Amino acid sequence: MTGQDAQFPLSPAAGAMDALTDVAGLRVGHAQVPGDGALSGTTVVLAPEGGAVAAVDVRGGGPGTRETDALDPRNLVQRIDAVVLTGGSAYGLDSASGVMAWLEEQRRGVRVGPDPSQVVPVVPAACIFDLGRGGDWRARPDASTGRAAVEAAAGTAPGAPVAEGGVGAGTGAVAGQLKGGVGTASVRLPSGITVGVLVVVNAAGSVVDPVTGVLYGEYGAAEPPVHPAAGVHETAVRRLAEAREANALPTLNTTLAVVATDADLTRAQAQKLAGTAHDGLARAVRPVHLLTDGDTVFALATGERPLPQENPIALNELLAAGADTLTRAVVKAVRAAEGVDLRPGAGVHPSYSDLYGPR
Repeated sequence: MTGQDAQFPLSPAAGAMDALTDVAGLRVGHAQVPGDGALSGTTVVLAPEGGAVAAVDVRGGGPGTRETDALDPRNLVQRIDAVVLTGGSAYGLDSASGVMAWLEEQRRGVRVGPDPSQVVPVVPAACIFDLGRGGDWRARPDASTGRAAVEAAAGTAPGAPVAEGGVGAGTGAVAGQLKGGVGTASVRLPSGITVGVLVVVNAAGSVVDPVTGVLYGEYGAAEPPVHPAAGVHETAVRRLAEAREANALPTLNTTLAVVATDADLTRAQAQKLAGTAHDGLARAVRPVHLLTDGDTVFALATGERPLPQENPIALNELLAAGADTLTRAVVKAVRAAEGVDLRPGAGVHPSYSDLYGPR
């Protein structure tokens, strides 16, 4: 048995839903911007009552965020109640206001006065660039979109499945020239701890190996990738080149993720989890963390399961799982996406399944 085998003796299995909601207490809600010309939306991850320990790691050169400084382990706030992932670039960060208003009504947030209603919800948020992809530059999420998303999350049952593909913050997402979107995955570790991920794939880099047509994130997976036939790949390459020429709008970017666990982590440990999860993103998107990306990973820990105190490096199991599960969530997002016309006369971003067929 090698040192690695001794540290991770069993192969982990996916959670019941293979979704972020396999982390008990977490709920996910999506909302889309309504109307013609709209191709954007918001996704909210709602923590259980009492909140969750949170952290963040920003690697992209062009981030759009809100309240991320509050998650620094050196600062005051200990737990947060919701994370917002949104389209609309910096304009879309206004969706967090709707989530704050809903949380205030529930008396959830940082207590700042003698009355239980006197709270300030801390709602970290991050955005992707999808402006104008539906045709209307001003069709972007606002406070009402955020409120709709958090109400959708609150209305789900514990452990509910999570919609993937072109929903919520992934409505207008693209990955290179392919349609991107929302993906989610989870794993239950031999220790009994669960790690779940939700990702919004909107990348400047490619998710597809240009030589083989295989999704980068499928290399090294438990199931070996199926290489597309040469003729299928040649046709796909040609169609992607045509899409690149036809799409007038720039494919500005940012991939966002939430990696969560039911383990009892400190804020410093949660920040380490957010940081190493970026490794999983780098396996699935190439290149990554460019100046036009705002790649951001949030970490949440609900604290239901203690880490073994007798093992000083027990966190390693979670760090490895976070990266692996994020890679798999990117693959699921790309495979769940459906191609869309971006706007009249501006071509289309086909989906991976449009080009290569279902797995």
